[in-house]
Amino acid sequence: MNWKKWFWKTLSYVLVAMVAAMVTMALQAPGSSKLAELDRLVDTRFIGQADLEKARDAAANAFIEALGDRWSYYIPAESYAAHQENKQNAYVGIGITINVREDGTGEDIVAVAPGSSAQEAGILPGDILIKVDGTSIVGMNADQVGALVRGEEGTSLTITVLRDGTEKEFNLKRQMIRVPVASGEMLEGNIGLVKINNFNANCASETLAVIKDLQAKGAKKQIFDVRNNPGGYVREMVELLDFLLPEGVVFRQEDYKGNQHTEKSDADCVKMPMAVLVNGDSYSAAEFFAAVLQEYEWATLVGEKTCGKGYYQNTLPLSDGSAVNLSTGKYSTPNGVNLTEAGGVTLDVPVTVDEKTAAMIYAGAVPPAEDPQIQAAIQALAGK
Repeated sequence: MNWKKWFWKTLSYVLVAMVAAMVTMALQAPGSSKLAELDRLVDTRFIGQADLEKARDAAANAFIEALGDRWSYYIPAESYAAHQENKQNAYVGIGITINVREDGTGEDIVAVAPGSSAQEAGILPGDILIKVDGTSIVGMNADQVGALVRGEEGTSLTITVLRDGTEKEFNLKRQMIRVPVASGEMLEGNIGLVKINNFNANCASETLAVIKDLQAKGAKKQIFDVRNNPGGYVREMVELLDFLLPEGVVFRQEDYKGNQHTEKSDADCVKMPMAVLVNGDSYSAAEFFAAVLQEYEWATLVGEKTCGKGYYQNTLPLSDGSAVNLSTGKYSTPNGVNLTEAGGVTLDVPVTVDEKTAAMIYAGAVPPAEDPQIQAAIQALAGK
C-alpha cells in the first residue's frame, strides 16, 4: 500500500475521533448545564424541524416553576416590556382591560380607562374583543393579545368587538395611559375611605395626596382598602408608612447573602383611628402595610386572611431580552414576623364574603353602603 495514502487515511480517522471526543467532553463538562447540553444536542443532532426559541422559553419557564416558589416566574422577551410598563402605572395602549373568556371565544373587556381612545370611540365594558387589525385572537392568551395591541405611541390599530352578537369595528390610536393608583371618598361619620390599587410607581405620592384631601374635607377617621392589591415597590410602602407612623422600625429585610437592612419612620405621624381592609388577594407590600399598622396598634385589620408572602423578588434581565422575576430575599415586620411563616396577617375583625360578592368588589361594583367589609370597618371604628 502506498504509505502516503495510508498515512492520510489514518490521520483522517484520528481527527474524526478527536473531534467526536472533544464534542462529547464539551457536552459533559462539569461547568456545562444540562439545559445547555440539550440545546446544543437538539441544535446539532435533531433531524426534525425545531422551533428552538419556543423550546428555550418552555424550558426556562419549567426551570423556574420547578423551584416550587409561587412568586418566582419566567418572563418571555415579548412580555418583558409590558411587565416593566405595569410597574410604572403607565403604559402605551388603547385603554382597555381584558380577561380571557373561559370558552376561548375571545377576551372580555372588563374596564375602559377614562379619557382613553377606547372610551372616546365608544367601547364599553362587556364588549368582547375578537380581532386586532383583522387578526382573530380566539384561542390566544393575554400575552399574545397584548403583543398585538402594543405599539408606539401615536400609531393606530383597528379592533373588532362583539356587542349583543353583532360585530363592531373601531379605529383607535395608541396613547400613554396613566393608571390611577389611589382614590378616596368621604363616608358618613367623617370617615375617609382610601382605595390603594397597588404599591408600584407613584403610589406614595398619590395616596398621600388623597389622605390630605380627605383630611381637608373633615376626615377624622381613615379606612385603607388594599383588597385585591398585588403589592409593588418597598420604597413606596415605606414612604407611606413613614407618613402615617411615629418613629421606629417599619421594615426588615435579609437578602440571599445574609445581608440585613432596616427602614425607619421619623417622629411625624398621623394620629386618628384607622382600619385596613384586606383579603386573600392582598399580596406582598399590601399585606405588609396592613401588618405593620397593626403591630404599631395604629389600625384595626378587617376582612379575610391574606396570602402570606414573606419573600421579595428582583426582576433580572437575560441576554435574549427575556427576564426572570426571582425571589432573592425575605422580609419581616418590625417585630420580626415573616408573613410566609405566619400564614398571612391575623385579622382583628374577620369578615368573609361569597364568590359573587368578591367578584363584584374586585370590579368596583359594590358601593360602600352595601359592602359588608367596609361596613364592618366602620363599625370597628365607631367607638374610637
